[in-house]
Amino acid sequence: MKQLNYRILLRKEPEGGYTVIVPSLPGCVTFGDTIDEALLMAKEAILLYIESLRTHGEEIPTEENTLEYTMSVNIDA
Repeated sequence: MKQLNYRILLRKEPEGGYTVIVPSLPGCVTFGDTIDEALLMAKEAILLYIESLRTHGEEIPTEENTLEYTMSVNIDA
């Protein structure tokens, strides 16, 4: 069994809960009412996404060559 690691982004929603985005898996988005639920939903969404890729004979993206950086910019308020 191979372990893959994916970066996820959690965004707190104004109406409550958290949206989760998996940048390396386009369209892989889910939601949870709490952070813990959002993390569980993200794991399930990633596994289902990978299962679909395998079913369709598509390559499974990895983050092996991905660099992450946070860019700060100044804007006029």
